[in-house]
Amino acid sequence: MQKTSKSTPTLANLLASSALLDNLLTGVLVVDSALKIHLANAAARQFFALTPRRLQQANLALVDKDLALDISLDLARIRQAITQEHSFSDSEVLLVSKGQRHWVQVSVTPLGTEQGLALIEVHLVDQQKKISQELQQRTQQQAARELVRALAHEIKNPLAGLRGAAQLLERALVQEELKEFTQLIIGQADRLSKLVDRLLGPQQVRTYQAENVHCVLERVSGLMQLAISPEIELSRDYDPSIPELIMDAEQLEQAFLNVVQNAAQALMGEQSLDCRVNKKKKITLKTRIAHHVLLQGQLHRLVAEIRIIDNGPGVPLELRDTLFYPLVSGRPQGTGLGLSLAQDIIQQHQGQIALQSSVGHTEFIIYLPLKHSLSPEN
Repeated sequence: MQKTSKSTPTLANLLASSALLDNLLTGVLVVDSALKIHLANAAARQFFALTPRRLQQANLALVDKDLALDISLDLARIRQAITQEHSFSDSEVLLVSKGQRHWVQVSVTPLGTEQGLALIEVHLVDQQKKISQELQQRTQQQAARELVRALAHEIKNPLAGLRGAAQLLERALVQEELKEFTQLIIGQADRLSKLVDRLLGPQQVRTYQAENVHCVLERVSGLMQLAISPEIELSRDYDPSIPELIMDAEQLEQAFLNVVQNAAQALMGEQSLDCRVNKKKKITLKTRIAHHVLLQGQLHRLVAEIRIIDNGPGVPLELRDTLFYPLVSGRPQGTGLGLSLAQDIIQQHQGQIALQSSVGHTEFIIYLPLKHSLSPEN
């Protein structure tokens, strides 16, 4: 009786089982130590746009040239994993494929073959990340409201007393030149009072009606064309199939304007960037229809997606988790109110705002439901 021994899988064995791998929803690649792709299942071929012919020459080491994609994972880790025969995984890898940005989880497992092969699994985690971002935004919004209530109690009431005292003092003064100082006190008290009002947000009753979101974006574009530097190009890429949305157009215009102004200020504050950044400063307003998006705990089959994109330096890592908090700003002159108010307006429209940022590419992505039902607090 012939003795059997345990053997490692060969490339021929893997190729023979490729039909079975095609049934998986997870993308599966088999690469060698030179990162040449020897096998890709159906999910991976669809994700990376690999035809059988392109698959024969595809190489992860030449992702920009061969696959027209960019990946934040250090590919040297894959070579090292094959050489040292150890597995690893990374749960937050940004992958740009066919112009679309995706968050994926990557697992690399050496197969111990003579050819030095490794199995790479690519699993989309976009939906999980969106849910996590939405929960984080809710936490931020709750913290912002608590901060606003504290500020309103601790600042606005004493300011009213301070202003009243200054007015009484002004009436008692005989010398006109001294009234200049009481006017200074009154002016600064009014300025701080307005700042607190801005933290509290719009106080007027909202008016919701059907309107085309592109009309709102065009008004924002017109305002920004007059305000921004000529060296910044403002372009639009609209999907005309998006139907009218139920909205408070004036408030949404303010929200969009705040985000676009933030992008313009980031571009104008840009100093030293690496070679990947395009020299031409550019802001793009882009609209599309997005499918199956979770907004405030409710799954929507179709939503309007508005992307405000700039090619500036990106949002600093230390600010990304708290960017929508009031009084948080990356600029010395910034008040940190614009994005906080924009988030509040969008959430009151039952929408969501998300951020994707890297050096040379920042996107604020706004999702608004196509079917809007008014809540009592609106």
